[in-house]
Amino acid sequence: MGRGKIEIKRIENSSNRQVTYSKRRNGIMKKAKEITVLCDAKVSLIIFASSGKMHEYCSPSTKLIDILDQYQKTSGKKLWDAKHENLSNEIDRIKKENDSMQIELRHLKGEDITSLPYKELMALEDALENGLTCVRAKQMDVLDMAKKNTKFLEEDNKQLNFIVNQQQLTYENVREHMDHHGYHRAAHADFNSQMPFAFRVQPMQPNLQERM
Repeated sequence: MGRGKIEIKRIENSSNRQVTYSKRRNGIMKKAKEITVLCDAKVSLIIFASSGKMHEYCSPSTKLIDILDQYQKTSGKKLWDAKHENLSNEIDRIKKENDSMQIELRHLKGEDITSLPYKELMALEDALENGLTCVRAKQMDVLDMAKKNTKFLEEDNKQLNFIVNQQQLTYENVREHMDHHGYHRAAHADFNSQMPFAFRVQPMQPNLQERM
């Protein structure tokens, strides 16, 4: 006996619904991989669960954006408006410019130049010489600025030394003046201190005045 036919309707039990989703999703992913390998088909599969979690598969030989572009061209349906299309074109242009600049940078470094024709090599040499000239000119500007700054610092240093020397001389003059006056005051005080007492002359005969 074969299995009974399953009625296709929403599974009410959340646990059973999640188990069924996981099994059916894995089955669909497996079929997509099989048809890609067996039939050399380009397959892109996107599945969103009820929780919002996304699962996807895309054939290794292609990209999702390529499949969407092919679908848009084949079906005639526009998946995005002109604004998004212009933005996509702008992104492609920027990518191409970036790739071109990367190649030019490698050439300036001397890499991948074996296949360049003579004219491009000459243009590359001119670009390097111009760049070298600009770098040397900038170096000279930096050196000149450094010399000017050094000169300014030397002048400031001389001025500061002059001010310090003047202050030192003023300080020494004031100190010498104070020491000189202090010496005279000290000498005068020392002289007074060396006089132990005062005396008055007395007659040798105290009664002489009475007799006269």
